Amino acid sequence: MSLLTDDQKMLQETAASFLAREGGIATQLRHWREIGCKDGFGHDLWKQFAELGLTGIGIPQSHGGLGLGATEAALVLEEIGRNLTPSPFLASAVVAARAIEGTQHAERWYPLILSGEAVLAVAIDEGPRHAPEQTAIEARRQGNGFVLNGAKQFVVQGASADMIVTLARTDGSAGGKEGLTLFAVSRDAVGLKVENVALVDSSKAARLSFDNVEIDADAVIGDVDAGWQPLQRALGAGRAGAAAELVGIASGATAMTLDYLRQRKQFGRLIGEFQSLQHRAAHLYTEIEIARAAAFKAAQLLDSGDEEAELYVSVAKAKAAGVANLAVRESVQMHGGIGMTDEHDIGLFMKRAAVLGELFGDVYYHRNRVAELSGY
Repeated sequence: MSLLTDDQKMLQETAASFLAREGGIATQLRHWREIGCKDGFGHDLWKQFAELGLTGIGIPQSHGGLGLGATEAALVLEEIGRNLTPSPFLASAVVAARAIEGTQHAERWYPLILSGEAVLAVAIDEGPRHAPEQTAIEARRQGNGFVLNGAKQFVVQGASADMIVTLARTDGSAGGKEGLTLFAVSRDAVGLKVENVALVDSSKAARLSFDNVEIDADAVIGDVDAGWQPLQRALGAGRAGAAAELVGIASGATAMTLDYLRQRKQFGRLIGEFQSLQHRAAHLYTEIEIARAAAFKAAQLLDSGDEEAELYVSVAKAKAAGVANLAVRESVQMHGGIGMTDEHDIGLFMKRAAVLGELFGDVYYHRNRVAELSGY
């Protein structure tokens, strides 16, 4: 990124060096997968994130954070994607941190995020596709609080979270954007059943079942019936962050493939000398650069509060998901038979791209959103 400030370049270099050294595939992803870790990530590494100040990127300086924005988060997330580093950074330090910003919950949870002592999750979707407005889980008033009944799924790191930012309906019916409220729900709440599920990329997500879960009024994040705005704020940051991580996945897979092309010989020649493969590699490079530009443009617009930020975030998520899908498919194919084996790392990029591409809306969701926001 040639338009980065000196501080941003320093952050990028720090994240790149740290994650290449401590967050690699063998030491993190494969390690936690092979021992059957219920979290799918290392809490010690999460505390190292904190020691470097990375967990506080999106937390205001008034709360002890760095007071930075989506652009700086994108720099870290691209490196997370490049190294396939399993961590709660996106869910906790980006999405949940933005969801609770400006509320009493920030006072409680920001210090724990900053220290790496807490993990937060976000429970939004209830069906097979991302559709926040279709929220049907009921939050019924009872005394001075609420009772939650319903279910959520695809809650990333939900079984590892200390608190789950939960979207529920306090008024209206499924399909409406009004009458939605965000709640801070403890993972240990009575009546909350958590089913931990391993996803195809070995990361963990949870299915949540709320059976008369009683919470008090203090659990409300923001205002009752006014959850859509803070939700969109949090989702905007999450989608831009996911786009940046997808760019990192595409870059990491392509870099690994280019190294392979420079080493593998066939018919007495390096396969990287074959013109057809050179053309495909060049095409990948240009597509990745376009996706990177889209991701960082979206992040910059979010940081500046531009009215077009919502549109560009969907452009970035759609483009990055499509490019990551192309990059990992090309990479596996160029590796030949070995690319289909679990022993080789290249296939892990494909699995991660598949999961992250679905998070906060897949490529089709965001293409449709771009069309709608453009007036079609």
